[in-house]
Amino acid sequence: MLQIQDKLVSLDLIEQFFCCDLDSCLGECCIEGDAGAPITQEEKEKIEQMLPVIWDDLLPQAQQEIKENGVSYIDEEGDLVTSIIDGKNCVFTTYGKNGMCLCAIEKACREGKIDFLKPSSCHLYPVRLTKYPTFTAVNYHKWKICKCAEILGRKKQIRLYQFLKGPLTAQFGKEWYDELVEACEAYLAEYGE
Repeated sequence: MLQIQDKLVSLDLIEQFFCCDLDSCLGECCIEGDAGAPITQEEKEKIEQMLPVIWDDLLPQAQQEIKENGVSYIDEEGDLVTSIIDGKNCVFTTYGKNGMCLCAIEKACREGKIDFLKPSSCHLYPVRLTKYPTFTAVNYHKWKICKCAEILGRKKQIRLYQFLKGPLTAQFGKEWYDELVEACEAYLAEYGE
């Protein structure tokens, strides 16, 4: 682990090569799993406010789920997560060419309709944050559906911390990310691959 300010960062962020390969996985992380994406109360409120803008992009089953149960629920672990349909699909999943999953929230943001890209847990994926009283753990959530991303990352020589530069900077700030890069480069210089 590396300690960057009050964050404990898994060495996986340095050692693991990673680059999303949407052409291969088709965004499977939006439709697989046993719960929705973790969100904060503030993110829930933002999503509720933007619902009218994204409503028409949502699947009919998702619209029904939101009407009946809202945009989120508390999962088995006690976390606030996005609502799901069919026991796994995020209600904000929509589909593009070749069946590729798209986030209706991100789509609206990229089209300039809203200024919220998507929940931070989605933006940071495959990194998951766990907050403790005195620090935050920053860990790689290794999942078989991301194997193609590991292969592409190795091919392109992109490490996980590099791939997530934008999301990590958005979450923790430029100063924090610059410290992370310095620590990662020092680690790689000493220990190599």
